Amino acid sequence: MCRSYRIPGLVVAAMAILISQSFPLQAAEVTRGAMLGTSCAGCHGTDGRSPGSIPSISGKSAEFLEQILKGFRSGEIPSTVMGRHIKGYTDEEIRLIAEYFASM
Repeated sequence: MCRSYRIPGLVVAAMAILISQSFPLQAAEVTRGAMLGTSCAGCHGTDGRSPGSIPSISGKSAEFLEQILKGFRSGEIPSTVMGRHIKGYTDEEIRLIAEYFASM
C-alpha cells in the first residue's frame, strides 16, 4: 500500500531535479509551480496537453492562464469543476501554476 504513495513522490522529485537544472535562476519557483501543477495533470495531461475534450493549457500565456484561473476562483467564469479546484489556491500559487504551464 505504501508503494502507491511513493511513486508520485518520486516522479515529483525527478521533475523538480530536471526543472531546477533547466532553470537555475528560478528553480525554486519553477519547482513549486511544477508541484502545484501536478493536480492539473489528471485532466489536462501531464504536460498540459489534453488528449481528450478537456482544454489543453500548455503554451498558453501566463497572463491568460492566471486570468482564467482567477475568474474560475471568483465565480466570474462559470465552470463545472474548475471553480472548486482552484478555490484553495492563493494568488501566488495561481501565478506559479500559470507560469509553469506557459513555459511548456
